[in-house]
Amino acid sequence: MSTYDRVAELPLKIDSWEMEGLSIRPSPEFERLSTVIRLNGAGQTGLGEDITYEALDQIALQDAGPVHDFTQVTTVGQFCDLIAELDLFPTAPEREVSRLYRRWAFESAALDLALSQAGTSLASYLDRPLRPLNFVASMGLTGGPGGKESDVGRLLVKLDRYPDLKFKLDPSLDWDQSLIDQLAETGAVNTLDLKGQYKGTVVDIETDPELYRRLLVAFPDAWIEDPDITPKTREVLKDDWHRVTWDAPIHSVEDIASLEHKPTVINIKPSRMGGLKSTFDAYDYCDSDGIGAYGGGQWELGIGREQIQYLAALFHPDNPNDTAPVGYNAAEPEPGLPTSPMQVPGNGFGKPDNS
Repeated sequence: MSTYDRVAELPLKIDSWEMEGLSIRPSPEFERLSTVIRLNGAGQTGLGEDITYEALDQIALQDAGPVHDFTQVTTVGQFCDLIAELDLFPTAPEREVSRLYRRWAFESAALDLALSQAGTSLASYLDRPLRPLNFVASMGLTGGPGGKESDVGRLLVKLDRYPDLKFKLDPSLDWDQSLIDQLAETGAVNTLDLKGQYKGTVVDIETDPELYRRLLVAFPDAWIEDPDITPKTREVLKDDWHRVTWDAPIHSVEDIASLEHKPTVINIKPSRMGGLKSTFDAYDYCDSDGIGAYGGGQWELGIGREQIQYLAALFHPDNPNDTAPVGYNAAEPEPGLPTSPMQVPGNGFGKPDNS
């Protein structure tokens, strides 16, 4: 029986549901919004988080209120089938991929509620060990003192406070050889996210095969995530496919199976996979095909971060999971943050142990 089939059998009772808006303003010109989904039933509450990036899509959901009726479902599988039939967007989303993000929010809340009602945790239910979680901190290097240019000092501040911290970095076109050499000397670079699979977004960058070449040479042990594939970059990457990994193009098992080169590891983001079945099927596929996995976040503000940490600790704890505690996002992280490997809460599905 597949992992999803086991989860789908969990009994589920939903009496009502509601939403809570979360927000953070990381800069004066930008506010990040998310929505926590709360499913209530049999005296328990299940939580999930919609990480859709567009603020107007979040506001429309919260303004519409809990318009869908979930009271007739009796299992997690039935709930997932119902969610697949519903349009969860009061108005059409700005990006179609947001439908996957929102589906994950509702289905993860249903799983959380079902586990609470059963008085068990996902680890216990699946009879899998919940192991200490290895994580890396992701960041770009732009926005240093005095302007927008990349500055290795931003990384060094974090290393000074947490000397064993490893990083997933977003290279940019202004990374000259001096900056690359400084980064290499730290020994702290685990993954390089080239953002080559994003087109027409605020995060994608122009493809520079020469930058790719210099990065491959300077960081011979780093994972290379989401390179752009062109004739010139193919030539640069020809001897390094074993450390090329993928994130943005991966939404299903079919996406993994259709990759030109079988990856050593792959980034499985539950919110990007879009549901319990696609996520658990991806875990099963990677396990059977000898492909490692690591987790990644999408700027969660609430329970969504704890849930992806929990899944990573359950299915791929030893890999470079981009699931660091949110405190590491600060320019100067506070002392006392959990360090890698960290113990995640074992109660239910990412909830604190005392909940």
